[in-house]
Amino acid sequence: MTSIRSAGGALPPIRLAVERARQEVLRRELDGCQLLAGIWCHGFTVAQLRSIRASLPPTARLVVAKNSDLAAAVEGTRWASLRPVARGMNAWLFVRSDEIPPALRPYRDFQKDWKLQLNDFTGAVYEGRLYGPDDFAKLEAMPTRVQSYQYLLGCLQMPAVSVLAALRARQEAMANPPADDAAPASELPEK
Repeated sequence: MTSIRSAGGALPPIRLAVERARQEVLRRELDGCQLLAGIWCHGFTVAQLRSIRASLPPTARLVVAKNSDLAAAVEGTRWASLRPVARGMNAWLFVRSDEIPPALRPYRDFQKDWKLQLNDFTGAVYEGRLYGPDDFAKLEAMPTRVQSYQYLLGCLQMPAVSVLAALRARQEAMANPPADDAAPASELPEK
C-alpha cells in the first residue's frame, strides 16, 4: 500500500488545485467591487477579525488571503496596481458600493477601540488608482452618494429658484403700482 506522499506526482496537483480555487474565490470577490484595500493585520486574533467583520456594512467584506493568491487574482485587471502592497500580513477589504467612507469607518473605530495605531491600511485601489497609507484621508473624506445627490440637486435648483424669485417680484410690482406723490393736474389749485 502506498501513501499519498509516496505517490510522487499526486500532491503537487492537489496543492495547485487548492491554490487555483482560492484565487477563483478572490476573483469572484473582485466582481462588482468598487474599492479594494489592504489592512496590515499582524497579531490580530480571530476574535478581533470577527469583531471587524461584524461591524462592516453589508456591502463590504473582509477576507484574509495569501498575498500570492491575491497577486495572481488581480493580475491583468484594474486592481493590478495593488500588487506592491501585497506584502506582509494583510487582510483585504472588498467594498461593493460607492459608499467608501462608511465602509472604512468601522475599521478606524476598531483601531481606536483596540489602540492599534500600527495596524493601519497598507494601500487601496479605487477607480484604478493606487492610494497609499497617507492618502486614506482623501478616501475617508469623500462625500457619500446621498451627499453628492444633495449637492447636485441644489445646483440644479438654484437657477430655477432665481427665475421664480424674479418672476414673483415682477408680478408683485405689477399688481401693486407705486403710489404717486404728485397730485393729478385737475386737483391742483389755481393761481
